[in-house]
Amino acid sequence: VMGGRGGAGASVLATGLAVTASRNGLAVILADLDPLGGGLDLVLGAEDVTGLRWPDLADSKGRLGARALQSELPGRHGLAVLSWDRGDLLTLAPDAAGAVLAAARRACDLVVLDLPRWPDPAAEQAIGLCSSVLLVVPAEVRAVAAAARVAVGLTTLAADVRVVTRGPSSSGLSGPDVAAALGLPLGAHLAAEPRLAGQLDRGEPPGLDDKGPLVQGCGRLLDTLLREHRVAG
Repeated sequence: VMGGRGGAGASVLATGLAVTASRNGLAVILADLDPLGGGLDLVLGAEDVTGLRWPDLADSKGRLGARALQSELPGRHGLAVLSWDRGDLLTLAPDAAGAVLAAARRACDLVVLDLPRWPDPAAEQAIGLCSSVLLVVPAEVRAVAAAARVAVGLTTLAADVRVVTRGPSSSGLSGPDVAAALGLPLGAHLAAEPRLAGQLDRGEPPGLDDKGPLVQGCGRLLDTLLREHRVAG
């Protein structure tokens, strides 16, 4: 999952997808590839849970033990999260990222990545491993303009890129309008969820409100993506 602009909601969607998948019985690892994003463990409410973070794995090489990795990651709500700490390390060697993500793929049913808008070499390698990338774009004219620049680089790295739009739109843009402007297929449109900001501030992760548009949208996205990739596989 990647944001089309800053504050688009990529971390929220990535966490919502991971929590929703876990609640539906899948084994999930949620991995944060954005060192400047503040830490996905905070979004998940797992910042005080002990376990490995990226700095602990920065020297990884070769084939890592999949089950050992999963068991050592901090977790909450049935899923494991691989996040950054609040230290000084802000980059990963592509080989280290590749080794860790290969182990993550072997360890579980689904790996969800929170990707930076301007990928470094490690994130570029991770994007190449993705079955699908979701580009999150608020339904606003400036957000579409910003996302167009992000999409140019993203589509050279990923074979399947889909737009997830967020509303409402003061300019009247619809999800199909945004996707058409970017020349990409529309994966989903998520309506506004007024209570979400307060829930996040209280340490409640997205993906728990069954009646909210985020959980319902995540459920539809997962159903579509998993069905398509299982058929393709």
